[in-house]
Amino acid sequence: MPTLITQPSIIPPTGTQPKHIEEYAGRVATQDATVSIARIVCPPGWAENGQQPEFAETKVVLKGRIQVEHTHGVLEVQAGQAVTCHPGEWVRYSTPEGVEYLAVCVPAFSPLTVHRDPDI
Repeated sequence: MPTLITQPSIIPPTGTQPKHIEEYAGRVATQDATVSIARIVCPPGWAENGQQPEFAETKVVLKGRIQVEHTHGVLEVQAGQAVTCHPGEWVRYSTPEGVEYLAVCVPAFSPLTVHRDPDI
């Protein structure tokens, strides 16, 4: 039987400024460790520590743009584009102009498997 998710769970954010995280599926919202799906809104100038997660993460940019630093350079991901970061790959996200995006993590996002760099 299909499961209706009537509202997302709000997740406490990390980074230099508050961002808004609404998890629709994942460890918090549905107690599912196989996948997480969240809508995230970050203000202009937001940045977070680099990370080397154990999960794959695809970000689908709905509005604005997100900057993705990685070991070989920087990607600018615009509205209407997506980016997938692979397990074990070092990345650092920031939003010079602000962004709204959907994040899909497989397996589901976990603070224990994100492996963030020390505080920025």
